[in-house]
Amino acid sequence: MSASTKLSTSVKAICFLSSNYPEPKSSPEIAENIGINPSKLRKILSMLVKNDIVKSTHGTSGGFTLNRDSTELHLQEIYCALEDRKAFYLDVQKEDVKKNSVPAKLNSYFLELFSDIQVDIEEKMKTITIKSILENINNEK
Repeated sequence: MSASTKLSTSVKAICFLSSNYPEPKSSPEIAENIGINPSKLRKILSMLVKNDIVKSTHGTSGGFTLNRDSTELHLQEIYCALEDRKAFYLDVQKEDVKKNSVPAKLNSYFLELFSDIQVDIEEKMKTITIKSILENINNEK
């Protein structure tokens, strides 16, 4: 599953949990609501639990609940909980490229470009909360 798919799925699940807080929801219930396979969702939920974004409770009335207030939970935190790689992971370095050749300079150019883009993306995600996402989608109705 790509980083963007995991992030989108996570945000859908978190928004569902936020809208139903404090009532716990089972993974099949969440999966049905957001339209994903429950086993794929459980993998994502386990990463969110591990990072204290979502809480899991066991038992007949158990399930998953949001562990953080939606006004304090930023997209960047969710992304970091899911991914150990950056959004743009590019391996443009090749051993057979001569040091100051045009291909080597182009490699450096693209590494710097995508590094800058990555920083911009991460800074933007730090300003987006789950609450702001919910407000945005609810205003579009």
